[in-house]
This record gives sequence, structure tokens and C-alpha cells, in this order.
Amino acid sequence: MTGPTELPSLPDARFAGLLDEAKALQPKTVELRREIHRHPEQGLHLPTTQAAVLAALDGLPLEIQLGKSTSSITAVLRGGKPGPAILLRGDMDALPLQEQTGLEYASASDGSMHACGHDAHVAMLASAARLLAAHADELAGSVVFMFQPGEEGYHGARHMIHEGVLDAAGPRVEKAFGLHIYASTKSGVITCKPGPIMASADAFFVQVTGKGGHGSAPHQAVDPVPAAAAMVGALQTMITRRVSVFDPAVLSVTRIEAGTTTNIIPETAELSGTIRTLSEQTRALIRKELPKVCEAVGTAHNCRVSAEIEPGYPVTVNDPAEASRTLTLAREVLGADHAEAMSAPVMGAEDFSYVLQRVPGAFAFLGGCPPDVTLDEVAPNHSNRVRFDEDAFPHGVAMYAAFALDALR
Repeated sequence: MTGPTELPSLPDARFAGLLDEAKALQPKTVELRREIHRHPEQGLHLPTTQAAVLAALDGLPLEIQLGKSTSSITAVLRGGKPGPAILLRGDMDALPLQEQTGLEYASASDGSMHACGHDAHVAMLASAARLLAAHADELAGSVVFMFQPGEEGYHGARHMIHEGVLDAAGPRVEKAFGLHIYASTKSGVITCKPGPIMASADAFFVQVTGKGGHGSAPHQAVDPVPAAAAMVGALQTMITRRVSVFDPAVLSVTRIEAGTTTNIIPETAELSGTIRTLSEQTRALIRKELPKVCEAVGTAHNCRVSAEIEPGYPVTVNDPAEASRTLTLAREVLGADHAEAMSAPVMGAEDFSYVLQRVPGAFAFLGGCPPDVTLDEVAPNHSNRVRFDEDAFPHGVAMYAAFALDALR
């Protein structure tokens, strides 16, 4: 893996002033971000968020299409010359958390919070649309801005693909770029890597059925609890003994539930959790093996077993050329100290993977660690105390714009 100092250097003239233009838009970027942060919405239907984005885009020379099954927004910017289409994406939905940041613009909605930075993504993408509109004559082609709801487990990208976001400009988009702010990385730094950058995510649900009875006479019952407990260990052994260490996977049992009181052996026990992989081959292997392991353990304990796997997001795979281009653009636009090649992928999941399955492109992270905390102390994404450094936003705006300008000049 090459480090940032080993990447090829390009002349700065192509993007001279681009970061300054992004900084000039900072008041609008922050205003929109804070408005969305105060009024978070979850899932596929985000009417307040959609209205805020539409207001921010008002007056720009964009062709707007609203989603039919979701609150998505697709906006197309036509360049001054004919050419291909590229796509820039920002997700819009919040998480089911009670915010405890103490920020003056903290969530006003109980039990809902922008804890993953999607409010920042929306605001940066809207400002990138404004910046690129000012450069439309320089573009030989079209830019599709994908404002997407439902990333947090609702398959929002898949909904937008089914409704035609990849063909919104006429010709199918030829490249795609997504950006995600990350509290645990130095502010303003772009990190990226070729190949798998984020994992797949499937959920599993196992029910173990025995025969209930009195806690004092387990020999008269068929206890599902020790069977379920044995499955936890057996599943970990399955990962370490059937999955190659060079194609890693993570399986976590995150919930076990059984019984109602201390002196009753329950009839059923349940366990569930998550499966993360970095290849579709290993993903398929685990989905095949998990039910077999659980059923075999159940048989050894005289229990019946039902095991189901709920498919989640696929592996997010960056096109090697586009990942390299992203890091080169970051060095050119932001400076050599603001681009870092990732040494390892992230085992979280992302539904931009659906786009990258169909279009070559890149997904990158933008560091957002606040200046008043260290990387060791920072509250991470998905924490109800997470904060992001707003001074990083112009870097994201400039990267969105640079990706489009580089592809369409």
C-alpha cells in the first residue's frame, strides 16, 4: 500500500482557488447542516429534510426529480458541452439516538439524532452543487447529485437505483463518488483505498426450541439455554476454522434472550447478531455454514433449531483507478498532508455499495475530529455524543467539486 508521499504529484493550476471557493460557501454549508441537525428524520421518508435541501438548491440551474417511494432528490446539472455523466452522492437520514452533545443546534426531536454525519454530507453536497453550477461552462457532460434517504439499514440507494438515478442525465453515469465524514480521523484529511473499503452486513436470527420445565428438574425438560450458549462458541470456531485469515469476517452474537424467571426452564431461546465480510465469496460461505452449525449443535442438545439470515448491504468495493484518482485529487486540491491511503478497510457497511456494484467509482472518508479532543478521546460515529469539526466541510465540498471537474473537463 503506497502512502500519501508516494502518490504522483500533479500541477496545482487545474484547481487553483477551488478550496477558497468552497470556504466562501461555508456560511451556507453550516446553515443547512445545522438546520438538518436540529430536525433529524429517520428512514426513507424525510419530508422536512427534503424541503430544506430543495430550498438550498432553489435558483440553481438544476433539473430536479423527487423520489416516488422515498423522499429522495435527484438533481442534474448540465455542463456547457456535451459529454458523459458522473454521480455525486450524499445520504440524508438520522439514527434512533437521544442526543447528548450539548450543542446549541442539538436535535429537537426526542430519540432521533444525526450521529453519523449525514447532515454534513447533505450540506456539503448542496454547496458542491452551487460551486459546480458556477463552473458549468467548464463541464463537458452532466453531474447527477444523489440526495439519498434511508442509508441506515433501509436500502435507500437501491430504491433510488430502481427509480432511475443512474440514468437521470440521459446516458448512464460513468463514474460515481461518495464521501463520509468520520469523527475518528484527523479533521480535513481524505482517506481512501482500492478494492473493498467497507464490509457487507447481514443479520442472523436463531430460535432454539426444547421443552420447558421446572428449574429444579432439568432432566425432565429439554433446556434450550445451554444449546444456545454452545452455539455462541461454535459460531466463533466456525469463523476461525472455516474462513481464511486472508479474507476476514466478523460474526458477533449481539442478543440472547430466554426465560421469564429464575425457577422455570423456558421452552425457547433466541440469539441474533451480525455478519460482516469483505468478499461475496466469504459472505456466501458463512450464510451457508451458519444454519448447519446451529442445527448440529441443537441436535446434540435434543433441540429443534430455526436459523434465518436477513441479507443486508453488499461489500463496498472501490474501483482501483478511481480510488487512486481520489487520493491524487485530495493531494492536489487540499495538500499532500490531507490525503492518506488506508491500510485496512472498515468493517462497517454502506449502501453506496449498490451504486459501486453498477458503476466504477470511489467511496472515501473525510476526517472530522473536533479540535478540542484527541483521536483517542473522540466520541465515534453512532455515539450520542459525537461531534464533527465544521471546519472540515470546505474540504468535502472541494472534493465533490474536484471529482466532477476532473472527470468532465
